[in-house]
Amino acid sequence: MRIGLYPGTFDPVTLGHMDIIERATLFLDRLVIGVAINRDKGPLFTLEERVAMLEAEVATLTARTGTEIVVHPFENLLIDCAHDVNARVIVRGLRAVADFEYEFQMVGMNRALDSSIETVFLMADARRQAIASKLVKEIARLGGDVSKFVPSRVNDQMRDRFGPVKAR
Repeated sequence: MRIGLYPGTFDPVTLGHMDIIERATLFLDRLVIGVAINRDKGPLFTLEERVAMLEAEVATLTARTGTEIVVHPFENLLIDCAHDVNARVIVRGLRAVADFEYEFQMVGMNRALDSSIETVFLMADARRQAIASKLVKEIARLGGDVSKFVPSRVNDQMRDRFGPVKAR
């Protein structure tokens, strides 16, 4: 069984994340979405909210793609999480060159910790390359419309948190 791990904070889950998740199902039998507990980032949504968002968004993907998708919170090293879920592949999305530089360093460190686990990069769809959770939160906080960047249920949760979109 080909098991992959797609880690992130998913605060919030974006259409860019969903694109990578769906495309990863093309080559994996089981995809574990690792939701990082990263207290240093000061997430907008709690771990429980982020897990619930992802579970709601991937609910229909398993039936449609045939790939089992599991949402799994973690707080340990990425390599240890990969071991915990029996993943042989780490899936990462790339939007730009700056992402590659950071990810390149991460791959080197992860390979030093366990050279048997491969990292696979998926380029973000051109329509989704500008989407970043940090920017989505900022736009929503300032009353902007983020409906083009996040799934509709997530947009509703953003509006619940920040209030309605301001008239322009």
